[in-house]
Amino acid sequence: MSHAITELGALPTSSAITACRSCGSVQLYLVADLGATPLANALLTQEQLQTEELTFPLKLVFCVNCTLVQITETVCPEVLFGNYVYASSYSDTVLRHAEQVCDELCRERHLNDSSLVVEIASNDGYLLQFFAERKIPVLGIEPAANIAAIAQGRGVPTKVAFFDDDLALQLSDEGTLADVVIGNNVMAHVADINGFIAGVKKILKPGAIARFEFPYLGNMICNLEFDTVYHEHIFYFSAHAIENLLHRHGLVFTDVKRVPIHGGSLAVTVALQSNPLGRKRVEQLLAEEHERGMDQVTFYTDFGARIRANIHQLKSLMIHLRSTGKRICVYGASAKGSTLLNTARLEPGTLEYVVDRSELKQGLFTPGTKLPILPPERLAQDRPDYVLLLTWNFVDEILQQQTAYRDLGGKFIVPIPSPVVL
Repeated sequence: MSHAITELGALPTSSAITACRSCGSVQLYLVADLGATPLANALLTQEQLQTEELTFPLKLVFCVNCTLVQITETVCPEVLFGNYVYASSYSDTVLRHAEQVCDELCRERHLNDSSLVVEIASNDGYLLQFFAERKIPVLGIEPAANIAAIAQGRGVPTKVAFFDDDLALQLSDEGTLADVVIGNNVMAHVADINGFIAGVKKILKPGAIARFEFPYLGNMICNLEFDTVYHEHIFYFSAHAIENLLHRHGLVFTDVKRVPIHGGSLAVTVALQSNPLGRKRVEQLLAEEHERGMDQVTFYTDFGARIRANIHQLKSLMIHLRSTGKRICVYGASAKGSTLLNTARLEPGTLEYVVDRSELKQGLFTPGTKLPILPPERLAQDRPDYVLLLTWNFVDEILQQQTAYRDLGGKFIVPIPSPVVL
């Protein structure tokens, strides 16, 4: 078992799997190897620029038995999430989507002041605040204390903890049972996925549902969204992988919807009993995946080669622009951006700095590439020729925000699925 060692040399901070985390099969097929990279959200302070960063292997594999795609390295959750710098409320797109989810669940589940909505990995309260405004009782569960404090300041009750089977048992024993459990972009982060699902089952009231969202594997492969692969994202789900996981725990995959956020996601509904109407949509998606071959190794065989081709195109464009004297900066100190930059390994000096709306990130530096993170207003003031847009999943929002910079002649480069200048 491979492992990385902390600076203190005390305990291993990561370990590599030899079998599927979901079903235990050892039939793992290598889909892509992105090399050793730093943690995507491990932004650096000025003082840390002179210290050596921890890096971890970033390999993506497909389980031939249960069809789940996952990375091989498990980094300790305390290392990943103990002091987190991603706050969902800085994205207008995420906030609009959260309000729509609240509207939908309130209408479909007839939620009222006698209901309870529990969100796992509730971040800064960006979603639960909309339920709380309607006087619907809520409970957030968030492991990052600094982010949970923001939610608590908004009046969103938040328990600072990692959600697992033990915590679920504690909540159940206390009588804390939910009418709706929400988990947006959290299932991909939990190494003990079986314990997570078992825990969700424990805190569901009879007739309750759980609703999970996560970026869809089908979009990731077809649209070459390889930058969504990083150490926090342990899993990359298809409908087949979800079906196999839930069936093992006696839960029913009752409904599925496609949602456009984050480059294309699935909204999955889980319950103790079946819903014939919603189940038809599940069966349709399973059939579609089978027809595309997503349940077979052959669907994934050229993913690594396509990644290498994309990186070659991006590097060629960067070299050409720099050779003609153009200045290039970056928008988005995002996790996906970290993967792309650390995989591309551009020459030092190619990119000048990064801008980001999050005040939590401003004043820090990007992992691996060590670019300073500044406010977005810097673009219109400084007027670089090009901006590499790493948060391409919010392209429309960002282009609208940056009207002043674009009116001055500034151009954006969208790197995924292939580099395009806007």
